[in-house]
Amino acid sequence: MSELTHFDEHGRAHMVDVGSKESTKRRAVARGRITMLPETLALIESGEAGKGDVLGVAEIAGIMASKRTSDLIPLCHPLPLTSVKLTLTPNSVENAVDIEAAVETTGKTGVEMEALTAVNIAALTIYDMVKAVDRWMVITDIRLEEKTGGKSGDWKRSH
Repeated sequence: MSELTHFDEHGRAHMVDVGSKESTKRRAVARGRITMLPETLALIESGEAGKGDVLGVAEIAGIMASKRTSDLIPLCHPLPLTSVKLTLTPNSVENAVDIEAAVETTGKTGVEMEALTAVNIAALTIYDMVKAVDRWMVITDIRLEEKTGGKSGDWKRSH
């Protein structure tokens, strides 16, 4: 494992200096899931939840959150994102909504945190919108699936 970059030689937290790094195209994909009762998933899929289009609102929330990642996570660089795509897929076999975020930029640092933030906030938005009918929901399996670009190169989760 490489050394931790967010700490200086004295162990103090600091923002990583990316000023001398080359700008490259960078992409990260993160996934996660929110499980629920079958009736809750049916309510979401029907579009008849009292608060409106649950998946549509969660998609917008995830996109908005990815753009605000540096406001939420200390020492995270603010990035000009060039693309954020969220896919929310109802999964009736697992009584879940599977969430995927693909985030891109051209810059000096990666977008892994932005992709992970998008997935988390999309899942939390789903929870918030239907918690009145299902407090048994579980947000789970949030993980980075792949990243491309940058000095460290490409990485893909091996399952």
